[in-house]
Amino acid sequence: MKRIKMLFTLALAFAGMSAFAQDFSDPRYAKWGDTPEERRENILNSSFLKEEIVNHKYDRAAGYLQKLLAKCPSVSENIYANGIKLYKQKINRAQTLDEKNVYVDSLLMLYDLRLQYFGSHPKRGKDYILERKAREYLTYKDSDREGIRKAFEAAIAAQVEKTGTADPEVVAIYFKNLCDDYTNDVVDAMTVVNAYDANSKYFENLTPDKQEYKDQFETCFGLSGAANCDNIQEIFSKKLAEDPENETLMAQAISLMMKAKCDNDFFFHVGEKYYAKKPTSDTAMLLAEAYQNQRNFDKANEYLRKALDKETDNAMRETIFVRIGILEMAAEKYAQAVEALRQARDLNPENGYVYYFLAQCYVQGSRSCAGISKDATYWVAYDMLQHAIPLLSGDEDTVNNARSLASSYRTVFPTAEECFFNELEEGSTYTLDCGFASGISTKVRYRAQ
Repeated sequence: MKRIKMLFTLALAFAGMSAFAQDFSDPRYAKWGDTPEERRENILNSSFLKEEIVNHKYDRAAGYLQKLLAKCPSVSENIYANGIKLYKQKINRAQTLDEKNVYVDSLLMLYDLRLQYFGSHPKRGKDYILERKAREYLTYKDSDREGIRKAFEAAIAAQVEKTGTADPEVVAIYFKNLCDDYTNDVVDAMTVVNAYDANSKYFENLTPDKQEYKDQFETCFGLSGAANCDNIQEIFSKKLAEDPENETLMAQAISLMMKAKCDNDFFFHVGEKYYAKKPTSDTAMLLAEAYQNQRNFDKANEYLRKALDKETDNAMRETIFVRIGILEMAAEKYAQAVEALRQARDLNPENGYVYYFLAQCYVQGSRSCAGISKDATYWVAYDMLQHAIPLLSGDEDTVNNARSLASSYRTVFPTAEECFFNELEEGSTYTLDCGFASGISTKVRYRAQ
């Protein structure tokens, strides 16, 4: 490494010697100063600035930088590029907080000067400079929350001014910090809501590699707490009044309201309208879940069945059938529940929830039975639970409940005496002839005495 630095120093020294040999009265050097002597000095100072940074001589480098800024601040972008490197190193080596803050202010001042002299650069102009300043502000002045917001707002505005849109990554960083400020009571909810409203348009029609920034943006808003149902309705009711057929707006509103667990009239109005325009399984499932949370089981069931009509993936159809079965049980429509659960079982015989819920349905169906047939239903229900338990591994709550139900079902098995009077021997086969379990065969077992 020392050898490399030595070679670099020699190269710069040679460049310096060459500079003395140049004719600085040539007009091509005019930007470096008014006289040949000034031009020579400024060119050498630029070389020495870079050299001292490479050699970690930051105090000496700072001296050359100040001379360049005083005498020829508009001559080259490299002055600022090297100056930024210099002050980042000085910040990292600062011994006190006050010293560090002085260097941070100097770093940010360099961006302001670069903006003044190179803001119109076609590639690295105002938008480029302000974006980098905003990132530096966040890195080095993270406690100045207002300053961070203003720096990013200026960067976003510059990007929009140049291209008509903003970099979604920059907007996502800005918005995350804004949501953090709301969490820490630095800004109010409407500041977040208004920022979401103003910046959401920059996430439309993104390429796949930029999609993560939209996800971050939406997640921050959803988790901020500012995205409550009233605020979401205030934003999207206005937008949809202006553009009532905009499917993208509807989808955004539904997604945010689902995250906020909204179940107001506005949610169902937008959701059903969106489904009418775009009747997909996913949208139907969202509406079904919302209606289920509202305990409107009929509407939830309606949309689950609509989802089923649109769904082609068998794994998803299995899930929908189970959910329909649960809803039908909640509505005490056990025959329909059994039908749905059996269809789920046909799609996946290893789904433990099917047997868990079928057992409970069979017990409910025993009300239509009498005598030994009614009691024998508990044999089938017990068998179902024993089949379900190993398939439910990983869901300890349901496993424990299944075991508890199985234990309670054993307590109502027929007694040995009841089986004797019905000419049933323990271990023999018995086929039910009533209820939802009709036609299912099981083994005779006596109630424990």
